[in-house]
Amino acid sequence: MPKILTIAALQLLDPSGRILLVRKEGTTMFMQPGGKLEPGESPLAAVLREVQEELDLVFTAAQVTSMGVWKGPAANEADTDIHAHLFAARTLDTPRIQAEIEQMLWIDPADAMARTDIAPLLREKVLPDLLGL
Repeated sequence: MPKILTIAALQLLDPSGRILLVRKEGTTMFMQPGGKLEPGESPLAAVLREVQEELDLVFTAAQVTSMGVWKGPAANEADTDIHAHLFAARTLDTPRIQAEIEQMLWIDPADAMARTDIAPLLREKVLPDLLGL
């Protein structure tokens, strides 16, 4: 039986519709910014905290929209599934790599779909939704 991780992730778009992807230190897969919930923390509080810690971007609760929960395989942890609380936001601000982020990129969703280093959550849920597939 796989281990379950509960996370919160942010689909962050710029004005041209590109999505921001990050790759954490020591990993190979690109994903959305976000991370694990701390004990007693709500998914919304977690995504706001994680985005500030990882990218130095501050959002209010009113600036993000819930997209529901996605369940599937974790990108960088063997024998692990995630329960991902998804949120969406747009930004004009410039993110800055912080915390455990090694690399970030703004990319057109169609171009992201063609990559082989994309996390399952992106490939199976987020990018198809953005592309209307």
